[in-house]
Amino acid sequence: MIRISGVRKTYQMGAAAVPALRGVSFSIEPGEFVAIMGPSGSGKSTLMHVLGLLDVPESGTYELLGREVSRLGEDELAALRSRAIGFVFQQFNLLPRTTALENVGLPLLYRANGREPSRPRLLLEEVGLGSRLQHKPSELSGGQQQRVAIARALVNEPRIILADEPTGNLDSQSEREIMEILAALNARGITVILVTHEPEIARYARRLIRMRDGMIQADEASGEREPGGRVSLQAAVLAAPSMAAPSVLSLREGTEHFRQAARALLANKVRSGLSMLGILIGVAAVIAMLALGTGARRSIEARLASMGSNLLVLRTGSRSLRGVATEAGAVTRLSLEDSKDILESVPGVTRTAPSVSGRGQVIFGNKNWSTQILGTTPDYVPMRASLPAAGRFFTAEEERQRARLAVIGLTPARELFGGANPIGELIKINRVNFQVIGILPEKGATAWRDQDDMIAIPLSTAMRRLLGKNHVDSIDIEIASADLMDQAQDSIRDLVVRRHRLPPSQQDTFDIRNMAEVQEALSETSRTMSWLLACIAAISLLVGGIGIMNIMLVSVTERTREIGLRKAVGARRRDILAQFLIEAVVVSVTGGVIGILLGWGITRLMSSLAGWAASLSAGAVGLAFAFSAAVGVAFGLWPARKASRLSPIEALRYE
Repeated sequence: MIRISGVRKTYQMGAAAVPALRGVSFSIEPGEFVAIMGPSGSGKSTLMHVLGLLDVPESGTYELLGREVSRLGEDELAALRSRAIGFVFQQFNLLPRTTALENVGLPLLYRANGREPSRPRLLLEEVGLGSRLQHKPSELSGGQQQRVAIARALVNEPRIILADEPTGNLDSQSEREIMEILAALNARGITVILVTHEPEIARYARRLIRMRDGMIQADEASGEREPGGRVSLQAAVLAAPSMAAPSVLSLREGTEHFRQAARALLANKVRSGLSMLGILIGVAAVIAMLALGTGARRSIEARLASMGSNLLVLRTGSRSLRGVATEAGAVTRLSLEDSKDILESVPGVTRTAPSVSGRGQVIFGNKNWSTQILGTTPDYVPMRASLPAAGRFFTAEEERQRARLAVIGLTPARELFGGANPIGELIKINRVNFQVIGILPEKGATAWRDQDDMIAIPLSTAMRRLLGKNHVDSIDIEIASADLMDQAQDSIRDLVVRRHRLPPSQQDTFDIRNMAEVQEALSETSRTMSWLLACIAAISLLVGGIGIMNIMLVSVTERTREIGLRKAVGARRRDILAQFLIEAVVVSVTGGVIGILLGWGITRLMSSLAGWAASLSAGAVGLAFAFSAAVGVAFGLWPARKASRLSPIEALRYE
């Protein structure tokens, strides 16, 4: 079953090399009860660690169940420990946050063939702890804790029990009970290897190996107990456990790792809460910033929609003559025929809306208001997204008849009528009576003017009856698609130059404003602000991720002995990696969920108190949640990897 030959092990203590094993050789057959004795520093514990696959010799050979273990990788050694070896430690090494039943069932987590929920209970009943299943280690005596450790060593039905000073911390009564249990296990055919320095304990064994200075001094029969049941070496080799491990975690393993992670986090609530705080603040910032950015973008888009889509605006300009600027339109005056010719002659033009403007004093009852007067045609409505919020717009027939009808903006409606309905009322504009037939939709204020402070009237009425103009001030031109904007702009410029016979010196006396370019510039500004806000929030998440990494590193340091224990009972690197990585993800995701709720609350608060436009989208929530989980994975990976790469024996020795 066990054969070692020429095994050597040396520890480096600063500059000095301390040999612990010096060419140790012996063999142990199945079913033996062996005691290893020697003074402190004799190498007996190091030998036990090598036998238990917790430590690796520098030289020599070690065959266990017919396999040369020096050729096995760390995960293969873990699988072999899980199925062939059970450990009983002097310090018990029970997980303090778990019950006796959960401690005994811990090795089953790392078995590939599934969990056996009834076996831990049966073993605890067998060692006399059937009534203490749900007690934690702090609620058990030393003897009871060692019984739990023995039950844990047996849960995977091992071939070998390794007991390192199993009675060192027990009273005499508990000592006898523990040794009787080990003797009974040996009588059932389990190989027991015991490390002790007490002769009365060694008497329970049938073979005694004495060590001193890292070498075997004596190997002799001991005690008078009847030999236990024997298992042939051939049978042991044939029954040796498979060391193949699945490449991914099963659902059972993932669920159990999640339970272990949740228990570890709940056991350190303050530390876990501080870890979540950074992620919580970061996610809340992401949610609030993206909501504000989205709201601002939608507000800008609404304003842009009121400016018109795929729109060119042809306006008359002024000319500078000897340093003196002339009146707009003094050189080039646009006419209704220009508008008609542009619609008919320029490819891609779908609508035109000529307009004139001027100031007007509006009177209703005892109230008056100075506002902008816009004379236009019905095509202005679809081109400028100005469908009346109430009432209607005037028709083309009414425009031709020079009807005295007015569609007023929200500002004059508020100033002249207060909360009353203005539709159907008569108002005076520059002493001319007009009937109000509609209210323009809200456009909002810009930095230079209030877009709602205007009144729209028929173009012919404005030109002939109110403003006295025989030319138009501007022409709105709608293009079929954005791809045709540049071509249409050039064609319109050529048409105006040709119609008005403008020499090269006067071709700057009119201007074509491309509203799509204005929209694109404003949209780009909005996108830039959104990215800026998102980057600020991402920095918050980054800081939170660094906090998680620091806390997880502290957790790895505090739980080093636990990591060593888990590896001793069969945990592979991926199991330790998964557990600590799941803890980091749980912290970040939980913080992310709370941060989403906090961000939503902040968004609502800013919207209600400050009156800011804010819009919380499902995409923003999904992005923040995914980012928080990614932060947990990214910043939890290093501490988890560090934990998974710890040597089992170094972790168990950590203080």
